[in-house]
Amino acid sequence: MQADNNIQSGNYESKVTLSAKALSKIYQTGDVKVHALRDVDLSLYESELVVLLGASGSGKSTLVNIIGGLDTPTSGQVFFYDDDLTAYNDHQLTMFRRENVGFVFQFYNLIPSLTALENVALVTEISKNPMQAAEALAIVGLTDRINHFPAQLSGGEQQRVAIARAIAKRPSILLCDEPTGALDSKTGILVLEAIERVNQELGTTTILITHNAVISDMADRVITLADGQVKSISENSKRCKPKDLTW
Repeated sequence: MQADNNIQSGNYESKVTLSAKALSKIYQTGDVKVHALRDVDLSLYESELVVLLGASGSGKSTLVNIIGGLDTPTSGQVFFYDDDLTAYNDHQLTMFRRENVGFVFQFYNLIPSLTALENVALVTEISKNPMQAAEALAIVGLTDRINHFPAQLSGGEQQRVAIARAIAKRPSILLCDEPTGALDSKTGILVLEAIERVNQELGTTTILITHNAVISDMADRVITLADGQVKSISENSKRCKPKDLTW
């Protein structure tokens, strides 16, 4: 089975970066089975910004972990362009993540003893074609904070360092799992603006997981999950700027 690399979506046709076909994930503890995903079909297009919306337990993080190569499905397939990720071994998945995927999580996971610049530079040392760490920090608006340690930065600034670290290797896909979940609305807007800028300036296919429906207004498309299934996919005729979101 091969991926269909050109799929029509609404009023535009764009190349598919990543697609999931009949994706299911079952976690089992003893005799108890939990269906985290049930036959999910999904396509993500080059340069688009997608909000993955759903309540806690809807399957959002499980889906992103699988398409990001952090986990494997119980059944189904995931394609990155023409490559079937579900046929990859552990080493191949590691290389896929290293070369093609940037991750941003709710908690920043910065190394406390390193400056912002040094935290970002760690990624550039293992990447094929990285940008300069200072350039990545400039994209997220932290040029004047590059020599500060995490303890000297606000929560929003630390999250923007995490975004800079994720994009420094020039990934094809940026996966953001509740990146504003630990932040107040004002600080969250700054983080969303950084994510938007990455998407627009670098053309990175961006997936933003959230339970906050307000954030969906800044997306090209909104995919809603419930009970491990895709319940709806909608397109925004116009993307809203983060500062204009109604919190």
